[in-house]
Amino acid sequence: MADEPPDTAEDPSAAPTPSDDTSDTEDDSDSEQSITEGSLLRPLFRLAWPIVVIQLLQVMYNVVDTLYLGRLSADAVAAISLSFPLIFLLVSVAAGFTTAGAILVAQYTGAEGDRSAGLVAGQTVVFVSTLSLVIAVVGFVFTRPGLRLLPTATETGDRIIPLAAAYMEIFFIGIPFLFGFFVFSALLRGYGDTRTPMYIMVLSVVLNIILNPFLIFGFAGNPLLNVLFLDGLQSSLFSATGFTGFGVRGAALATIIARGAASVIGLYLLFGTTIGPQVRLEHLRPNFEFMADIVRLGVPSMVENSMNALAQITLIAIVVGFSPAVVAAYGLGNRIVSLVFLPAMGLGRAIDTMVGQNLGANRSDRAARSVYLAVSTAAGVMVLVAVVVVAATEPLVGVFLGDVPNAAETIASGVEYVRIRSVEFAFIGITQVILGAFRGAGNTKTAMTISIITLWIGRVGTVCLLVFGFGFGERGIWIGMAVGNILGTAVAIPWFLRGGWKDAYIDETGNGVAADD
Repeated sequence: MADEPPDTAEDPSAAPTPSDDTSDTEDDSDSEQSITEGSLLRPLFRLAWPIVVIQLLQVMYNVVDTLYLGRLSADAVAAISLSFPLIFLLVSVAAGFTTAGAILVAQYTGAEGDRSAGLVAGQTVVFVSTLSLVIAVVGFVFTRPGLRLLPTATETGDRIIPLAAAYMEIFFIGIPFLFGFFVFSALLRGYGDTRTPMYIMVLSVVLNIILNPFLIFGFAGNPLLNVLFLDGLQSSLFSATGFTGFGVRGAALATIIARGAASVIGLYLLFGTTIGPQVRLEHLRPNFEFMADIVRLGVPSMVENSMNALAQITLIAIVVGFSPAVVAAYGLGNRIVSLVFLPAMGLGRAIDTMVGQNLGANRSDRAARSVYLAVSTAAGVMVLVAVVVVAATEPLVGVFLGDVPNAAETIASGVEYVRIRSVEFAFIGITQVILGAFRGAGNTKTAMTISIITLWIGRVGTVCLLVFGFGFGERGIWIGMAVGNILGTAVAIPWFLRGGWKDAYIDETGNGVAADD
């Protein structure tokens, strides 16, 4: 299907019909709960807030690692800051195909083609599971060679690169245990259920919080036991075991165990209960027509995510040429910005479900109105978030570091970074919602193109110009990072207003380009 077919849909600015009122005056409870009928505000909020919580919990994995490793050393914080983009590069390959599964499930569900939705879900599980095994092997084998390619300063190479390699090797071994939950969460989001993945994520994060201090520190200086005033128990356990933890490897191991537990629960619910699209074991038998759809939609999303990761790796390659304090400040600043990003991410992912199901139900007018509602909401919320972050930047940055070497220098750089980036927060919200609309419609190539412009021209290009062309130093990195989403919004809005996104990927009967036989 063409990415931008001619716009034959009804004008989205037309007055809404009574059943599509964006207010909350709808009396029919079924309509209030429906994505394709009734109020727009209710289903948007109902989808978005659990996604925000899920993403908050997702960030909590990184935050918990950072908080605990910050008590170990600033070098450990810098190591996981280096690790994330390289891990994300390979993880993004499979993540693109989970996005494809969510798009197809949303459109088939809107078209009331639940049998097709179940088959898409089964095919997505098979495809991504197989791919995760390949990613695990490739990631483990190429971790150290990949890190050696980074043009690091001598001090950074000697102190931080070995720690990053240790973290990444453990993480890649556990990749297959992580992907089950990614698939489950994406498929249920497409189906319109974002609460169930949220509940499972809560359990996973609690498990991670408990495991982290024991696997990082063992029974020597364990922060959790210290906070609980269990120093006597800690001394006894250390005397009995001598266990001093695994350091940065322990942080990776805790994440794998916690995510693996979430994957097991999620896949059980998908296959063993009536939650989500009805998936049966026979749906795991390869169906190459459906897999072709997953590949067709998933490859642009995979490229988008991969280019995102490559952009982050390129930026890391620039950052590691600076002092360890700047590297750590970059990592801490990104942790905080990732928290700020959550409302925009929640609305963007809610919109891909809203658009997908409404286009599947042949309601392009309603899909468009939902996007306008989400854009205005995202911009307003992100302006408020920017004000709060600017007012409280120093304590936000400082909480991640204990009394460790280079803490004051790291905090000062991190504060400057976060305050400069606050100017782009509203633009983040607008861009994420519009990208979600394109993905929900199946226009993954358009979303890919806008993302590449945002990252490579707006962000990487500006950083390179300011750092190497104008000699701005570390401040050039901070300013360049803020330019990306501003440019992304300038490109995304006129592209969206052209209206060519308002055709469903599947056909009007819900059978799609890969019919369920």
